[in-house]
Amino acid sequence: MNTCGTIIAVCTGSGGIPKAAVDEAQVTHLGLDGDRHTIPEHGGENRAVCLFAWEDYQRLIKAGVPANTPGAYGENLLTQGLDYSALRPGDRLLLGESVELEIWDVREPCVTLQQLDPRFPDLLTGRSGFLCRVLEPGTVAPGQSISLAPAGAGQAAPVTRG
Repeated sequence: MNTCGTIIAVCTGSGGIPKAAVDEAQVTHLGLDGDRHTIPEHGGENRAVCLFAWEDYQRLIKAGVPANTPGAYGENLLTQGLDYSALRPGDRLLLGESVELEIWDVREPCVTLQQLDPRFPDLLTGRSGFLCRVLEPGTVAPGQSISLAPAGAGQAAPVTRG
């Protein structure tokens, strides 16, 4: 498998936004240890890990959003180098040596983000990241590589989930 990206921040929080960058985190089937959700629908096995692109952070900063620290958008993993436009639900990502995620859904921007900028959630449409389920638990840390594996047979996930 080819490396197609890098984890540049791992973030957890007590619920809501922002989350705080940590040195590393254990990933379980329910998400990152130490991470909580204020709204129950924001978590669960099919929404265990939230990915967001550093490239989209930069676009939002240029649009005037005053959020430039990892975790500002509630993401668990801030990535660099992944082509989000090429990713689809059902795609699998290998993080470092052991963690395997399956993209379950496109992250739907939430009105919670309006505290960052009144133009949200509309400003995030098309660049909101992905929600993933955990196929193989392990430890994640900044600097780890991200490799893409094709979706496995019979593992295709719906594009939207409530």
